[in-house]
Amino acid sequence: MPGKFLRILGMLPLLALLGGCNMVVMSPAGHVATQQRDLIVVSTLLMLLIIVPVIAATLLFAWRYRASNKAATYDPDWHHSTGLEVLIWTAPLLIIIALGALTWISTHLLDPYRPLERIDAARPVTQETRPLTVEVVALDWKWMFIYPELGVATVNELAAPVDTPINFKITSSAIMNSFFIPALAGQIYAMPGMETKLHAVMNEPGVYDGFSANYSGPGFSRMRFKFHGLSAGDFDAWVAKVKAEGQPLDRTGYMNVAAPSENDPVRYFGSVDGGLYQAILGMCVQPGKMCMQEMMHVDMSGGVAENHEANRERLIYDRAGAFDGFGYGAGHGNAEAQGATFPATDRTPRSADQPEGMQPDASGPVGNDADHGGHSIPGMNHDAMPGMGAAPAPPPRPSTETGESSPAPTQLNQ
Repeated sequence: MPGKFLRILGMLPLLALLGGCNMVVMSPAGHVATQQRDLIVVSTLLMLLIIVPVIAATLLFAWRYRASNKAATYDPDWHHSTGLEVLIWTAPLLIIIALGALTWISTHLLDPYRPLERIDAARPVTQETRPLTVEVVALDWKWMFIYPELGVATVNELAAPVDTPINFKITSSAIMNSFFIPALAGQIYAMPGMETKLHAVMNEPGVYDGFSANYSGPGFSRMRFKFHGLSAGDFDAWVAKVKAEGQPLDRTGYMNVAAPSENDPVRYFGSVDGGLYQAILGMCVQPGKMCMQEMMHVDMSGGVAENHEANRERLIYDRAGAFDGFGYGAGHGNAEAQGATFPATDRTPRSADQPEGMQPDASGPVGNDADHGGHSIPGMNHDAMPGMGAAPAPPPRPSTETGESSPAPTQLNQ
């Protein structure tokens, strides 16, 4: 027994290692994050009202009715107790009702799309309070922050005055991410072609960590930034510094910044193209691309049959394969999957393999039974079936650029 006690006592210093844990979620600096912290604490305490007594009763019963305790009452015929049944069912039911009510109310009060009604627990938001709008763009693998009302932008640095509501508009350039400043508010997903929102406020000045909480590729672990909670005067000085030291940010500059890179330093932009964020949101920053708004209008109108090949090229948004050195994205580099075909692009197939379950095309890589590579059924005549005429092959579709037949099966060109 003493030896076991000494071993347990020797492990206690290991608890000191927990002192290095960052408990920012439980000690936030923003009103929204504070309410979320309180929700976690209250929910945990409500659940412990059941968990602790059940564990205690389990240990008590195991000790009291152990085989060696001859003083314990032995009643093998006991099978029911109304009082015990009432206790077993009533207590959990009351806790579930309380948790349900708490969750329902908090879900609506802490809705990230809902504008703030209070600066903190003691101060409401008034009509004179002007919120700060920040447009957030998740890039590979860095963060861009655009201040449309101030005409500036930054990379991997965010600043806002304390006690000022912040309206975040969040999107992504290429891949799904998650915008998270634990001291400010909960995480919000950033998705390409979509805009999510977050309303929050910082109540204490300081420098806080922000990062992506959703895996997004090889640079994910270094996709971090600093959030500066500043006084009104310090924030004005910070904006002046960004304007003085920053470069102009237009669409060409944005495309350069958006190229995948890791561990990027802080960058400032003293002026921003007025329509840049909407072009990022519409996935049409690159010249010649169709904006999402235009595509939705086309769909709402029933689609467009004319010039659909050109529209298809304008709708190719996935740029992941255009960058070398990161090993992700279909079509990465110059590597193409074996057997792939490229309709209407003037390129020949990489392989003569016919896609499984697809009828041969007259102009495709498969011609007769010899081309089936042993997959034909012995004795079967593909050209004439009993009682059936030979089905004519569909005519090849001409390429929009060369007028020649596409090497791909007709079904892939439709």
